[in-house]
Amino acid sequence: MLTFKSYLAEATGKGLTIFDIDETMFKTNAKVGVKKDDKIIKKLTNQEYNTYKLKSGESWDFGEFKNAEVFNKTSTPIARMINKVKAILNNATKAGSKVIIVTARADFDNKKLFLDTFRQQGINIDRIYVERAGNLGHGPPAENKIVIFKKYLDQGIYKRIRFFDDAKSNLTAFLSLQDQYPGVSFEAFFAKPDGKVNRVRR
Repeated sequence: MLTFKSYLAEATGKGLTIFDIDETMFKTNAKVGVKKDDKIIKKLTNQEYNTYKLKSGESWDFGEFKNAEVFNKTSTPIARMINKVKAILNNATKAGSKVIIVTARADFDNKKLFLDTFRQQGINIDRIYVERAGNLGHGPPAENKIVIFKKYLDQGIYKRIRFFDDAKSNLTAFLSLQDQYPGVSFEAFFAKPDGKVNRVRR
């Protein structure tokens, strides 16, 4: 069993810690729509969206996912994970490492209100860059997130990279990069609804 201190320990050299938002840091109610012929034919939860493959003639509708007011008013913080984020942010930045968020969402309609949701939980969001994988449009969330992971790995400055997410498809995609970056230690953590985590290995 991993101890809380093990999350805070920093490897030699710079590390990068990545957090997902939906169902990892916050329980959220926004759904992703699936459109066909300009009509929404179904709405998907975050978990369903992670694995859904668009059929011919279908497209995404991210209206709810872009609504900062819905996010701010209806999201429930997952306390155990919020505490991890704050502790890791405090420890990692002291050691010269970096913490970022990589979300499947695209841009919000009100950036300040979106960021205020984190500030309300005591997270110094101004020290965390939020990467919005939904802006990339490469396909499923895992494919978009891989593009962002590689952007940071290609900088060649991180010796350790760890990722907290509630979708095993995203964690599997993350771990698939290990062979391309043999000098980097990869750690993947599956986030449970109560904020506890399990280490995931290939």
